Amino acid sequence: MTPVPTGVTAATIDDLTELADVAARTFPLACPPSATAENVAAFVAEHLSPERFADYLADPDRAVLVAREHGRVTGYAMLIRGVVDDADVQRAVTARPAVELSKMYVSPDAHGGGVAHALMTAAIDRARDMGSASVWLGVNQENRRAQKFYSKHGFLITGTKTFRLGAGVERDYVMARPL
Repeated sequence: MTPVPTGVTAATIDDLTELADVAARTFPLACPPSATAENVAAFVAEHLSPERFADYLADPDRAVLVAREHGRVTGYAMLIRGVVDDADVQRAVTARPAVELSKMYVSPDAHGGGVAHALMTAAIDRARDMGSASVWLGVNQENRRAQKFYSKHGFLITGTKTFRLGAGVERDYVMARPL
């Protein structure tokens, strides 16, 4: 069977419900086993609702990309211009201006089909279009699969940071790559 080509475009208001659905299904998969269901649910409710995605689309310092196969959203990525005001991240991300790859998730049924590669390629291209000299991200220290994927795309571990997940605090690596 020939693989279906993945189309990656900028998200629109028409994508809000499907984006939130994909986000709610995929975010828990990236969380470490120690993360409580309550903390994961609180994060999803606060940050990954259709209303929040509408806010993200309206923010001129953000870009939300969606991957589609057969007309349905199979993954998404979010870029945010800048480096957060966190001393650990400030030290870890030295090439400026920078863009954060804040979110990048693919539906499990689309894993291994090139969706993640297409999203990453589009995200890096979009970061360049935003005038960035580098792209950085945070990835949970226990998420070896994601770390391996990011490494294959030129990201290197440059530091560590914490990540608030509901009432919990997780430990992330900061990974960055020049453009």
